[in-house]
Amino acid sequence: MTAGRRRRITWGLRGLALAALLAYLPGVQASHSGGLVEAERWFDHPVLLVGAAVVLTVASVVVEFEFRTRWSQIGCAAALVALVLVGTPIVFLAVTLGGDGRPVDRKVHPGHPDRVLAVTDIAFSIDPTYRVELLTGSGWSARHWELGVWDERDGRGFFTSAEWSGPDRITVTTEKEIAVFTLDPATGRPGEPSVVRR
Repeated sequence: MTAGRRRRITWGLRGLALAALLAYLPGVQASHSGGLVEAERWFDHPVLLVGAAVVLTVASVVVEFEFRTRWSQIGCAAALVALVLVGTPIVFLAVTLGGDGRPVDRKVHPGHPDRVLAVTDIAFSIDPTYRVELLTGSGWSARHWELGVWDERDGRGFFTSAEWSGPDRITVTTEKEIAVFTLDPATGRPGEPSVVRR
């Protein structure tokens, strides 16, 4: 392979790696409370996008250098084996422990079909951990607002329910407390909760 062709392939692979990282950035931003639902769904995939960037970068390094000597070939093989040994458990853990969780409940607001209260079990173990979110809007403008994560080990007791308790109110009930969230009537954005011990 000529030096010019090798250089073009190398920079092409590095450009693809950079594109994968840049595609992941909107997904990270959208995964936070208030982020766009569709952007998170499409781009918040760290294993796929960051992993692809790493693989493409390693491939570009392999293409860039000529491994003609015996020691350079052994060194390259050792580095690739080490990368596979380190990367495999990371990918396995990310795939098995990652994900969006198991949907538990979904309630549409009676007066606003574009507002949905969603409860998801995001636990990695048998003991449930519930994430409660408010989804507002529809299509590409839909946003998700995290109301909180309830775990029986956090001192608030067992999660009981999340309900629409008024036109612009959500009540989350646990064994030991009641949290009431008031929504902005115009945007649907939740404010800080009012918490009462039971």
